[in-house]
Amino acid sequence: MLLIPAIDLRNGRCVRLLQGRFDKETVYSEDPEGTARRWRQAGARLLHVVDLDAAAGKTPGNGDVVARIIRAAGIPVQVGGGLRDAENIRRLLARGAERAILGTAACDAKFLSAVCREHPQRILVGIDALEGRVAVQGWTRRTEISAVELARRAEDCGAAGIIFTDIRRDGTRGGPNLAATRLLAEAVSIPVIASGGVGSLEHLRSLLSLEEVGVVGVICGQALYSGAIDFVEALAVLEGERKEPPCRHA
Repeated sequence: MLLIPAIDLRNGRCVRLLQGRFDKETVYSEDPEGTARRWRQAGARLLHVVDLDAAAGKTPGNGDVVARIIRAAGIPVQVGGGLRDAENIRRLLARGAERAILGTAACDAKFLSAVCREHPQRILVGIDALEGRVAVQGWTRRTEISAVELARRAEDCGAAGIIFTDIRRDGTRGGPNLAATRLLAEAVSIPVIASGGVGSLEHLRSLLSLEEVGVVGVICGQALYSGAIDFVEALAVLEGERKEPPCRHA
């Protein structure tokens, strides 16, 4: 199972939000490129980058910063935040992002199908859920679409995988929502990456039970930046204690 460090960008800085709230921000670094290099040197094989300004509809976003992170990282980078038109997705992938993550735009099945056809195996769908319902526009609006419904739609449209975040758990370090993550993973056959709530090595161990249903990675942010989890130790938990190889690959 992959351990994927998160780099969330706001005003050009690395930050973490509590439950997606912009008024609950903690700044962890003024050097996003250095942060990317740090995770690579620690052994990360994939980075998760989100442009929070773009996700909230603010322009300009952090596109230039994202491009510098991609160049500095030296490992694959998946990027999300404000990707709501085909040209922005093309530009991001041309800049070297391994995969583009669609959130709000993924609710439009016609658009999602089109970009998945144009960029096969390079489009991920970020499903951010609040009490089982999908939240969009930087988590500021909750829809009536269920997380499982959108997951199935994403698979039908040709998405390469899903990133599932329980908003209530995000940034809390209170533990991932194992039941909701399992329910979603069992509903589709494409890979799922878990996100939100990881705060201890025991939380990571609990996620290993979901490998059998196609959960292939976990995104971790605040716990890594605060020091609650040591990256090298966490990597050993996910890669050293795994009993069987994942049944699917991200």
